[in-house]
Amino acid sequence: MNRINKKLQEDKKLLSIYFTAGFPHIDDTVTIIQNLEKSGVDMIEIGLPFSDPLADGPTIQDSSKKALQNGMTSELLFEQLKDIRNTVSIPLIIMGYFNPILQYGVEAFCKKCKAIGIDGLIIPDLPVDIYHSEYKSTFENYGLKNIFLITPQTSDERIHYIDSVSDGFIYMVSSASTTGAKSGFGNIQTDYFERISTMNLKNPQIVGFGISNKDTFNQATKFAKGAIIGSAFIKHLKENTIEDLNSFILPILNKH
Repeated sequence: MNRINKKLQEDKKLLSIYFTAGFPHIDDTVTIIQNLEKSGVDMIEIGLPFSDPLADGPTIQDSSKKALQNGMTSELLFEQLKDIRNTVSIPLIIMGYFNPILQYGVEAFCKKCKAIGIDGLIIPDLPVDIYHSEYKSTFENYGLKNIFLITPQTSDERIHYIDSVSDGFIYMVSSASTTGAKSGFGNIQTDYFERISTMNLKNPQIVGFGISNKDTFNQATKFAKGAIIGSAFIKHLKENTIEDLNSFILPILNKH
């Protein structure tokens, strides 16, 4: 069974952390992953930096820009991760835009992901219908889960379609804006979380965008299986050492 599906079966709310590969420094990727697992996170999204990250807010855009300046590429990321499964057992997901994957070659990219033990991909600009008609069989052939995003504006019909094509979790974007930490969620978001939870989807939902601490994590996971923190964690990386991740993660997980 894919590690993502196995993790989703656990009787707990899941914390997934996003960070940009090659940030703050080019060789930090593996250490960050290892330290995140040690601190107790459930899943990790490894951001493949791209020059035009449309869905990302300024914090993640800046980290992408810095990672590219540092020299991060798809090939280098694969090289860095080639032995990752010797030390890390939690699910690993690569999140990136479709252009670099297309340039690498979709099948070649998927093949490489399988070889190093990547469990899934999140590609915000790959439409579900294109994936379904052109790439689904390739992803499945290499045991990769493709995770799709929904927003408060996504129609029920499209959500059901995404659910039917998916076999992992659905990435529930908390708002229609770009990524970034917020201090809390308003009624519009909490109504949306509740509405999705009543749709009886076969795939669990994990909430992303706007989660930064214990309070927003609890709000986001009241009706969902888990939550993803990105911008707030990247800010932490910027201001602290990559060895000091516990001070960020443990308060969210209520561990000391």
